[in-house]
Amino acid sequence: MLYWETADQDPSLDEPMREWTALWKPLPKVVFSTTLAAVQGNARLASGGLAEEIERLRAEPAAGEIAIGGAALAAEAAALDLIDEYRARVYPVLVGGGTPFFPQHRRRVDLELVENRTFGSKVVYLRYRVAR
Repeated sequence: MLYWETADQDPSLDEPMREWTALWKPLPKVVFSTTLAAVQGNARLASGGLAEEIERLRAEPAAGEIAIGGAALAAEAAALDLIDEYRARVYPVLVGGGTPFFPQHRRRVDLELVENRTFGSKVVYLRYRVAR
């Protein structure tokens, strides 16, 4: 995602992508890595485990949401019951493989649909809240 830190300098970038860049750049990011020694942009390397980092982020005074990217990290957060909402974007293409974002667990998680939208690109946005 480092591309988005300088994407606004690309003259071929269209307006929706420029809007995304303006939203992305100021967001603080925490990178979980076992191989990186340093990160760039508005990011820092995680110093603890996922549960510790989420607890630290939730305790910060700045209001906001915490987003998790990456199937392995999302699966770990789900297994630790750290997710309040699921926001999925469904792209109209079948790729036939990959790592599932929602691997099978031994527990059932009921979700309540909060919002859905279909974009001109045919991408469907789904927002679910975990039913407690």
